[in-house]
Amino acid sequence: MPLSAPAPRKLEHLRDIQLRGYVREDGLVDIEAHLTDTKTYGFPSEHRGQVGPGDPIHGMWVRMTINEDMLIIACEAASDHTPFAVCTGATPAFAKLAGLTIGPGFNRAVNERVGGVLGCTHLREVLAQMGTVAFQTMWPLRNRRQAAQRKAEAAGAPRKRPALLGTCHAYAPDSPVVRKKWPEWSDLAEKREESQI
Repeated sequence: MPLSAPAPRKLEHLRDIQLRGYVREDGLVDIEAHLTDTKTYGFPSEHRGQVGPGDPIHGMWVRMTINEDMLIIACEAASDHTPFAVCTGATPAFAKLAGLTIGPGFNRAVNERVGGVLGCTHLREVLAQMGTVAFQTMWPLRNRRQAAQRKAEAAGAPRKRPALLGTCHAYAPDSPVVRKKWPEWSDLAEKREESQI
């Protein structure tokens, strides 16, 4: 269902963010983001001269290379277009994200390493979205891992807690999705266990 019809309005600003997930031949995964900000009108810039309608105000890239455990192996950033020449000095800081794991606490850890004057607001903003793209890109790789785990479980190994459990509304412990997909991890399973004690 689309949004309701808007009030009469005029377009002023466009932010386009492209996010891509790539599985590399070496088994690692690259997540790339490209952020572009433009205006529908021109304006004078003290640092860039005249900025025309549709000229990029921001044109920025980030690439994270991660492994199957969602560990960031490398991260690099580049800024083709910035409002100030000094802005490009923030891009090397994003290499400090290597060693972080995408998961709980990721945004806090990002802010500790590249927050405030240590980094760039716009580059930092796309990192959370890159994290969700990483999970989507990892889906086929994780499916293979889960198939191997199911084989191990069939051989008697205990089943591990699903990584997606509790990460969103659909994967809430009391969700019908969890009850069907992982019945032993649903709230109903916990309530059954508690009643048996």
